[in-house]
Amino acid sequence: MIALFDAKWRHDFLASMVVFLVALPLCMGIAIASGCPPVSGLLAGIIGGIVVGSLSGCPLQVSGPAAGLTVMVFDIVNKFGLSGLFPIIFVAGLMQLSFGVFKLGRIFRAVSPAVVQGMLSGIGLLILASQFHVMLDGKPKGSGLENLMTIPSSLISCLNQNHDLNHIAALMGLITIAIILLWEKMPFERLRSAIPSALLAILGVTLLSVGLNLDVNRVTLPDNLFASINFIDFNVFSKMGFWTVIEEAAAIALIASAETLLTANAVDRILVGNKSKYDKELLAQGVGNTLCGIFGALPITGVIVRSSVNIKAGAKTRLSAILHGCWLLLFVLFFPSVLRLIPSAALAALLVYTGYKLLDIKSIKALGEHNKAELFICVATMGTIVFTDLLTGVTTGIVLSLLKLLYIMCKLDVQTTHEGQRTTMTLSGAATFLSLPNLTAELEKVPHDADLHIDITNVSYIDHACFDLFNSWEEKYETQGADLTVDWHVLHHKANRALVSAGGRSER
Repeated sequence: MIALFDAKWRHDFLASMVVFLVALPLCMGIAIASGCPPVSGLLAGIIGGIVVGSLSGCPLQVSGPAAGLTVMVFDIVNKFGLSGLFPIIFVAGLMQLSFGVFKLGRIFRAVSPAVVQGMLSGIGLLILASQFHVMLDGKPKGSGLENLMTIPSSLISCLNQNHDLNHIAALMGLITIAIILLWEKMPFERLRSAIPSALLAILGVTLLSVGLNLDVNRVTLPDNLFASINFIDFNVFSKMGFWTVIEEAAAIALIASAETLLTANAVDRILVGNKSKYDKELLAQGVGNTLCGIFGALPITGVIVRSSVNIKAGAKTRLSAILHGCWLLLFVLFFPSVLRLIPSAALAALLVYTGYKLLDIKSIKALGEHNKAELFICVATMGTIVFTDLLTGVTTGIVLSLLKLLYIMCKLDVQTTHEGQRTTMTLSGAATFLSLPNLTAELEKVPHDADLHIDITNVSYIDHACFDLFNSWEEKYETQGADLTVDWHVLHHKANRALVSAGGRSER
């Protein structure tokens, strides 16, 4: 039995400790950024680890509260309060369960990378802006745009030692970010893997603030975890309205499902040979979020940071994710007084850094180098999220992606060359009714006495309207004594067979 433990579970045990140390500050920081008590984030981490980890379709993926939902949760709390948040999460969990039951997992992967990058960048910018104020021991403003616009004035007030803001807290935040950056540049890879930069930064700043007895805001956490659980109140459903709950829940379910499956896809790329079961993963997330709604926790998703740490730490099975949830539970039950020593500014600084990483300027530049249209979609998605809300931004990105796809699908390139009496018109793309004006104009430019050959080898699709156009022009050329040739036999393999049989003809 001991040999079995050493061979099979030792790696998972060690990896779970590393993931726990990364998850602990993130769970609390994300909760604070979402306008919720830290215990809600810790409960989400516990449920994500123990419950979702046990059922997951991607065993090495780690689930918990995600920065990607911070903005949406913050807006819900502002509109409906904590009592309104948990019924919404409960319904979102039921929706995810239905996604898994009806095997919709693969559909959520059909999202343009530009939309995903725009979503992450927009969320990152909003997190950075809101948590910058918390890092100064202040409070986030009313909207994401307002948070961005008031950063300079808050910084000036802090430097002038305004009573509302705390320059000592700001210094704690800067030290936190400096420790993270310096530790990630250290050449000792094994040591860096064993001690996460986030944990080292939070621990170092906490010891400094306690040792110097600094007057800064600290994490508030109850002595009794179970006594502080905000259980779901089903009476809130009638007060909020059925369709309001459905709309907000659908937004959380869709975003959480997409983020989870994108993370699972990333895990598959990191681990060659790993094959996630997307529908099973959605079922696991649905169970997890249903429980999060019942027990008053934040919504959860599969998260890439903790998942990649889990893999790098040497995890072999789902036991690592499950154990990390167990360590969170034990720590909250027996050491809450330790967590109350952590400066709020340090957690906010951790989220500022996380927001910056999500913004990922390099990836946005890479999109622009690859395709300008993709860059536009990314920036439009990000901008709409900042100026309106997350769901509107993602919807905008998806609509723009579909319009781009429609443009590509309906675009027809026409190149005409002349050699004596012979004219060759080469078509590339999709010949649809949208192409008729351009195609007709090009046909009218051809001299009436020229022999015209229409090369449709590179045509991917042709609709009935273009079939009729070619037929009518062929008849017109016959009356003029000229010759028009169309590669009907090639078209037979490119176009819809029904259209070919109705309008196709043998090559003359």
